[in-house]
Amino acid sequence: MAYDRPGDLKIFTGSANPPLAKKIVEYLGMSLGEADVGRFSNGEIRVRLLENVRGTDVFIIQPTSTPVNENLMELLLLIDAARRASARRVTAVVPFYGYARQDRKERGREPISAKLVANLITVAGARRVLTMDLHAPQIQGFFDIPVDNLQAVRILSEAVYQKQLDNLMVFSPDAGGVLRARQMAKFLGAPLGFIDKRRPEPNVSEVVNVIGSVKDKNVVIIDDMIDTGGTIASAAQAIMDRGARSVMACCTHPVFSGNALEVLSNSALSEILVTDTIWLTELPARTRVISVANLMAEAIMRVHEDLSVSTLFE
Repeated sequence: MAYDRPGDLKIFTGSANPPLAKKIVEYLGMSLGEADVGRFSNGEIRVRLLENVRGTDVFIIQPTSTPVNENLMELLLLIDAARRASARRVTAVVPFYGYARQDRKERGREPISAKLVANLITVAGARRVLTMDLHAPQIQGFFDIPVDNLQAVRILSEAVYQKQLDNLMVFSPDAGGVLRARQMAKFLGAPLGFIDKRRPEPNVSEVVNVIGSVKDKNVVIIDDMIDTGGTIASAAQAIMDRGARSVMACCTHPVFSGNALEVLSNSALSEILVTDTIWLTELPARTRVISVANLMAEAIMRVHEDLSVSTLFE
């Protein structure tokens, strides 16, 4: 589509995911705003917008993925630059919201990192946040500004549907992701199961039980993110050990930290479907990337035009 009112809309990007930003503006028939994002000799981030944004609706696309602190600081400085240049409104478009896993205090003397980052984005000058598949939906409540939490489950479900697999079953890798898995199961008309697991420490999970009969089933595991790959790999192996025909994985955010590439490449997974919320130059074997650019572009257009964003998922 070609957006017919580009004059009062400006879209900028940091260095975290330029390919996604370019796809978004291409869908809207626009071009990216010019910005200089560099470094001083001591490593401090230097930002300057190279075009006039006075009175315009500014959207800054910047996931806070690895390197998390660098990308977060770039986002904050870009927001501040736009605000100080008299933009009418600044919207932070954060396809992947880092620091989301510490959304509560599980033990004493711990921070609530997700709330702190929400405060930083707000204080920097953002007046709205557009993100995708927050690790915990309640993080929206950490903001005192509007938050649009887009969902990738329909895009992933359509990709699975196109494979025309029979005897399909959808699995959540843990109890916390059952709602997302239920949405996919409803879309695909498939039964639902989940993995009962425990976490003895961060980034370490152990499969306790597989809830649901998987014998002779083609199983799809859906999660919001794959980090080290250990959870998905162990879940896939447990499902295959119980007689499943195949196991594939879907996730919105391919974090792929540590030795995830090796773990996933050597896993029992037949295929891994991910989106491009995070820019990756290397992928595990049998991985396919599905773009969320069109969905995010539609959401940006709707926010700019003061239209409903929720209708995208009805």
